[in-house]
Amino acid sequence: MKNTIKIYLSLIIMALMAGACTDDEEEVVEEGNWIRRSSFEGVGRSGAVSFVSGSKAFVGLGFDGDDYITDFWSYSADDNFWVRVSDFPGVGRTGAVAFAVDGKGYVGTGYDGDGELSDFWEYDLASDSWSQLDDFEGSARYQAIGFAVQGNGYIGTGYDGNYLKDFWKFDTSTKQWEQIISLKGEKRRSGTAFVIGEDVYLGTGTNNGLYEIDFWQFDSDEEDWYELGDIYDEDEEYVVQRQASVSFQINGKGYISTGSYGANTNTTWEYNPSSDTWTEKSAFEGSGRTGAVSFTINGRAFVALGSNGADRFDDIWEFVPDQLLDDED
Repeated sequence: MKNTIKIYLSLIIMALMAGACTDDEEEVVEEGNWIRRSSFEGVGRSGAVSFVSGSKAFVGLGFDGDDYITDFWSYSADDNFWVRVSDFPGVGRTGAVAFAVDGKGYVGTGYDGDGELSDFWEYDLASDSWSQLDDFEGSARYQAIGFAVQGNGYIGTGYDGNYLKDFWKFDTSTKQWEQIISLKGEKRRSGTAFVIGEDVYLGTGTNNGLYEIDFWQFDSDEEDWYELGDIYDEDEEYVVQRQASVSFQINGKGYISTGSYGANTNTTWEYNPSSDTWTEKSAFEGSGRTGAVSFTINGRAFVALGSNGADRFDDIWEFVPDQLLDDED
C-alpha cells in the first residue's frame, strides 16, 4: 500500500513538473530574430555613444573598466565591417550624448571620472575631423538623453548632482543653444528616446532610486510634450521600465531592449505609436547588460557593447522584428 502511494505521488509530481515545463516553453517569445554580426574592433566598453549618418554608424568613447577612452569607429552594415576614424579630441568619458544632422556628428556632456562635463563637439564626416563648439548651455551632466529631429539637436534630463528634466535645443545652422519647455514628466537619469518621423518618444530611467513608468511624445513642430500610456501595466501584461537600456526604431515602430530592472534584463518591447501599445518581442540574445549602444542604418537596427558587472562587451547584434527567433544565427 505504501509503495502504491509513493508511486502515485511520484506520478503527480512528474505531471506537475511536465506542466511547468510546458508553461515555460509557452512563455518563450519567438517573434523577432537576433543575429550576431562582426564584433566591434575596439576594446569592449560601456557608456559609449553612437550616431548615424548616411549608411554608417559611428561609435566611440565609454569606459573599459580601467580608462575613460576617446577612440571612435565607423560601422558599415552592408559590409559588416569596422574602420577606425579620428579619435575624439576631448577628454575620455562615459554617459555622454550624441546625434547627427546633415553629415555632421555632435557629441557632448558626460562624466570623466572626476566630474560632470558640458563641452560640445562637432565631427565632420567628410574631413574626418573634430571641432570644439561652444559648451552646452545647460548644467554639466551625464546620463542625459540626446536626439536629432527636423534638423536640430536636443539634449535634456540626466544628472548633475540633481536629477534633471530640462531640455535644450541646438540650432545646427547658428550653432546656438536655446532652452525649451522641460519634460513634463518626472526628472530622470539613464532614460532613452527614439525618433519616428518627426516625433520623439521618451521614457524609462530612474529618479531617486525609482524606475520611472511615464512615457512621453515630443512634438517637434510645437516643441511640446504630450503624455502617453505608462510603460508598466498593473496586471504585468507588459513591464518596459528599466534604466541604461537602448532604444531604436524600425519601419515606424519603436523598440526598447536590455538595461537593468533590479537586475539586468534582456526583454525587448515593441511600441506601436498608432495605438499607443506595447508588444513583447524575442529577448536580446547576447549577455544581459547595461550601458550598451544602439543604432539604425537604412532600416536595420543594431545593439552593441555594454557591461555586466566587471565584464565589458565588444559584441554587436542585429535585430530583425519580422523574422522568427533562430538560435542558430
